[in-house]
Amino acid sequence: MTDSLPLRGVSLSEIHAFNPPTKKIFSEEDVESWRDTQSYQDLNVFLRRLNEAVVGIHMPWSSESPSQAILSMVALIDTLDEWIDAIPPLDSPQRFGNLAFRNWGARLEEVEQSLQSDLLLARLLPAECSLLIPHIKPYFLTSFGSFVRMDYGTGHETSFTMFLLCLTLTRFFVPEVEEERELVLRVFVRYLRLYWRLQDVYRLEPAGSHGVWGLDDSHFLGYIFGSGQLRDQNEIGVSAVLHPPLPPTNIYFMLIMRIHEVKHGPFHEHSSQLHSIAVGVPTWAKVNSGLFKMYEAEVLGKRVVVQHIPLGGLLPWCNESPGGTTQARTEPSEDIVSSSSMSQAPWAQTAANRFSFHSIKPNAPLPSWSTGLQSTMMLPRPRTVTAPSSSQDSMPPPLSSMRGHCRDPPDPTG
Repeated sequence: MTDSLPLRGVSLSEIHAFNPPTKKIFSEEDVESWRDTQSYQDLNVFLRRLNEAVVGIHMPWSSESPSQAILSMVALIDTLDEWIDAIPPLDSPQRFGNLAFRNWGARLEEVEQSLQSDLLLARLLPAECSLLIPHIKPYFLTSFGSFVRMDYGTGHETSFTMFLLCLTLTRFFVPEVEEERELVLRVFVRYLRLYWRLQDVYRLEPAGSHGVWGLDDSHFLGYIFGSGQLRDQNEIGVSAVLHPPLPPTNIYFMLIMRIHEVKHGPFHEHSSQLHSIAVGVPTWAKVNSGLFKMYEAEVLGKRVVVQHIPLGGLLPWCNESPGGTTQARTEPSEDIVSSSSMSQAPWAQTAANRFSFHSIKPNAPLPSWSTGLQSTMMLPRPRTVTAPSSSQDSMPPPLSSMRGHCRDPPDPTG
């Protein structure tokens, strides 16, 4: 862990020169190129700052004075939740994917494509930040699942995080410990609960439902933040997750209990990765650091996930000029795209180069986390299984006076 995790700022005066983000990743080479970009660095710094902000903080938690920016963000999610009541599920025979979810998504897209002043994002942002809307809207619209396939996965979760990142780069949210803690324990948790309700009401299918090899069918970042909450204590062991019911004192436990709500059968069968961590990783510190490596490998490192995340402008693509332009890039035509990639959901994962926990034996060390990431092949985990008969000192100084106003960041050079 570095001694400091500074997050750059983007002045509002720069925004007019940027083009809105678009899809930039079409090949494995593009994925590797993205790793060298400013946007990739921004996302990793942002996630680690959020993680550090919640170390040692247990739930329920609430601050005495959340910023107006935080409250406005929660109010936006509350509005989306209310739409579920206004758009009830249809009487349809499908086991998964109620068609009413498309109506919910159509309402979101129609609202956001309107130019009226009372739009969701316009209500979220102060007037001086309205020019941000075309630059953050692509991330916002892809944060709640696919309205075509009626599924949800870690790519959608990443899009929501990049939406929050854009708002932090422009200082709508202030990169200080208190605000970042709010982003995790108030905003992100509220986002999780919205998705769970969408999943329950509209019976959303996990993206990549033909075989999920990742940590969880739908989530990843919550496990990082939750293990961060537990990182610097020894009273609660990693194996505690094997003994439900678990108290909702951290996001990791919340996600484990959510799994028990939606899946049936032995935990080691339907959640083999999580079970392997529980029996094979000795400390929460190793869980936390290992999950960061796994996230980079299994989410950010997979073309089928990140190819649908827009880049450019606020989150620069490689070889991007200050004006937001890039060298011309042509998307491959459909006739040369492999049939396997065309048949998969965008957030599904391929079987090659998996970060696997299946070979871990109880109480054994985790080689890939102590000697560097080493991917191995593993068998697909089915979507559902039924049982057969650093510290806060590393953060920048407070910027409270700028909170929620998208003001230009101070010059880091002094």
